[in-house]
Amino acid sequence: MTSATLTPGSATTDRPAPPPRRIPTPRSARARRILAWIAEHAVLVVLAVLFIAPVVFVFLTSLMSSEQTLTASLWPQPFHWDNYVKVFTTVPLAQWFANSAMYAVLATAFMLISSVPAAYALAKIRFRGSGVLFTVIIIAMLLPPQVTAIPIYVMWSQLGLTGTLWPLILPNLLGDAFSIFLLRQFFLTIPSEYADAARIDGNGEFGVLWRVVLPMAKPGIAATAIFLFFASWNDYYGPLLYTSENPAAWPVAYGLASFRGVHGTDWGLTMAMTMLVTVPVVLIFFFAQRVFVEGITLTGVKG
Repeated sequence: MTSATLTPGSATTDRPAPPPRRIPTPRSARARRILAWIAEHAVLVVLAVLFIAPVVFVFLTSLMSSEQTLTASLWPQPFHWDNYVKVFTTVPLAQWFANSAMYAVLATAFMLISSVPAAYALAKIRFRGSGVLFTVIIIAMLLPPQVTAIPIYVMWSQLGLTGTLWPLILPNLLGDAFSIFLLRQFFLTIPSEYADAARIDGNGEFGVLWRVVLPMAKPGIAATAIFLFFASWNDYYGPLLYTSENPAAWPVAYGLASFRGVHGTDWGLTMAMTMLVTVPVVLIFFFAQRVFVEGITLTGVKG
């Protein structure tokens, strides 16, 4: 039996040669990036699907005929785009949109005119009783509207304004408790040194508010305005109380509820009107989301 002499240069081994290294193709690298993104954002993807699915369902139902909406089919066959035209011919939707726009815009403007100075006084001016006044505002914010509904309704009826939206718009000239609270919290985040420097330069309190505080408080003011605009646009209880007997004064929120009651079996038209009512709110939030998020982030940093 002979044995081979092994030298360092000619040594053999039983280990197999390593396989050639695979160079990832652009397609596989892209697939890995997509899977990594999905793994990192899995929770957000699930939440997004949960939020988007009802909107997609409403949109698809709005394109169905009244017969198909009662079936298990989820895809319109065929697409009934004329549902969006029938809504305007069935009810005075344009008038309802105009009423909602007037209600939301005027209520928001009146709130800013009254609440901004009040919040500035509570945040930047030292006076006796400011803490008590702020406590009263908090109590007013927590007070359920049903508690004061009857006496306030009697007051507006004696003034002859029931059946209109003015009982819902005019009170904002006296300030809104929730808006004053949010604006005060945001004004507290503005260093007082700016206001003191403006006073040294000869500005009164109105000048300090107009020239110094308002330019620095735009995100907080915008966030508060969006809050009240959405609340006014979606308000149902107020119009139910004051305008239920006058369809010409209905906003879209109350009109949609009444439309659903009258045309409850025609879900195609009902969902079409629902989409039309939702579109303005979505567009406003889409274009103002940066300012809105910034205002919410900064509001309440100081207590």
